[in-house]
Amino acid sequence: MLRRALELLEADDDIRVVAISTIRETDPVEIEDQPRFLNAAAAVETELGPQELLGRLLGIELTLGRTREGPRYGPRTIDLDLLLYGDEVVDGPGLHVPHPRLAERRFALEPLRELDPELVVPGAGPLKALLSELE
Repeated sequence: MLRRALELLEADDDIRVVAISTIRETDPVEIEDQPRFLNAAAAVETELGPQELLGRLLGIELTLGRTREGPRYGPRTIDLDLLLYGDEVVDGPGLHVPHPRLAERRFALEPLRELDPELVVPGAGPLKALLSELE
């Protein structure tokens, strides 16, 4: 599913995938009695605004059979999140960037570190510091 999501992202004329982290298998969060998850991060370049980019991600989820049924943190076919949008902070209906729980989620921070070890998360601080706080 992750590979197919990346193919669909790369097929979008308005989005250019510039880097992809390795895929990691991680333990589930919140609901622990379920299969492990696969996580990765992709860096993209686009002229799309954050809301429009999120719309494209949600469209890819729908194409891959994602539904919003079942428990919030339960199993799902695919889950594409807009973690960051450059150094912008976005706080609008249905979209909060940086992702509101990014600083708490090693499974999201580690792939970001692979893409940019010197990354500073707007409003939260350097990625290295965020990861060290989770140790």
